[in-house]
Amino acid sequence: MTKNPVHFDPRLVTYRLEKKSHVNTRPLSICILSYRSNPFCGGQGVYVKYLSKALRDLGHRVEVISGEPYPDLDRDIGFVPLPGMNFYGYNRVIDAIKERKIKGFIDLYELISYNTGGFPEPLTFGLRAASFLGRKREKKYDIIHDNQSLSYGLLKLTSKYPVVSTIHHPITRDLRLALTHEKDFFLRLLIKRWHSFLKMQKRVAPRLPFIITVSKASKKDIIEDFKVQPDKVHVVYNGVDIEKFRPLTELEPVKDSIIATASADVPLKGLNYLIEAISLVRERFPNISLRVVGKPKKQGDTEKLIQKLRLQDRVSFVSGITDEELVREYARATIAVVPSLYEGFGLPAAEAMACGKPVISTTGGALSEVVGNAGLLVPPGDPRQLANGICYLLSNSGLQKELGTKARTRTVEMFNWEAAAENTVEVYKKAIEHYAHS
Repeated sequence: MTKNPVHFDPRLVTYRLEKKSHVNTRPLSICILSYRSNPFCGGQGVYVKYLSKALRDLGHRVEVISGEPYPDLDRDIGFVPLPGMNFYGYNRVIDAIKERKIKGFIDLYELISYNTGGFPEPLTFGLRAASFLGRKREKKYDIIHDNQSLSYGLLKLTSKYPVVSTIHHPITRDLRLALTHEKDFFLRLLIKRWHSFLKMQKRVAPRLPFIITVSKASKKDIIEDFKVQPDKVHVVYNGVDIEKFRPLTELEPVKDSIIATASADVPLKGLNYLIEAISLVRERFPNISLRVVGKPKKQGDTEKLIQKLRLQDRVSFVSGITDEELVREYARATIAVVPSLYEGFGLPAAEAMACGKPVISTTGGALSEVVGNAGLLVPPGDPRQLANGICYLLSNSGLQKELGTKARTRTVEMFNWEAAAENTVEVYKKAIEHYAHS
């Protein structure tokens, strides 16, 4: 612990990064491809929403081509819907078929793959995008930016456009953790079947000339799991909306309260380890409470564990909330905990830090890279170490203030969307130059 803790500076709430001059940057026409883009359902949608806005703010023309669920974009950003069969949006497969019709091979493949437990959207969206762009009579874009579909369709586009693909992290990590935590033989088969699109991604990724990823940890994993040459992978950190995610000093935190943003019943997110830690912490802090931003499955593993440990009055869930409501949830918490076993970046950690919350995080994946010295770090998958960290931080209000201030400062300086957009454009320029000379 630092002897002279830094006290919170409210000026950080309205901190602005000094704008850089872009007079020497020719405006680009950018196409972002994203097979599903709802920002309320996952990090990929958040990435599309904020990166497109930041690129536009730099003076570039941006158009997003997306499958369903569709993105939430600023009004002056172009959008082209590219719907598929969208079986996940219907209660019954037959309803999707009646409404959308099977119009060709891609639709038929999507039906067969979905009905046999696969996840066809990365492949089918990429093929549709390649067909759509191939029908255009003239080149409309300077650069095509794929958001982790890694579809065979991308390889078709590399002969017509400079192509860059973002890989947030290789889904091979999700697959390994899911299999590790599932003992049932038939469920393991279903998990493997759902992740079968990885075979395609492993073939496509090494053949792409330029890849963006969101952390050094993800770069290492992409090189290892997808066999990509290191010089093809460029690290560009994600950003956080530092104006929206900010400290709310007018709200008093609830004593001994913890907030975690974690998908329940998903082993990768490590929520069960946090719940076990809460059971241990309760012995010293009987009024401990955990607020989880997420939704558990009815009688799923998370709900069963809460019942087993008799924590029904200590653990609560909230879901479907707006960003503004999420910021208020952070403000009412004493500390934020990120229990993930692995993160390619760790957006929940960065958002909590932007809100000036003291953070306890595991070292899974890129989390130590994001949190740095602005939080407490513990090994992933260890409830006792997590409990020790929680007890230590709850009992030390001075350290809470120090880490909260460091967290806000680190996020503002390192994880802002303007810097992310500028660094992304630098990769675009390299890809355009490479294409021109190939």
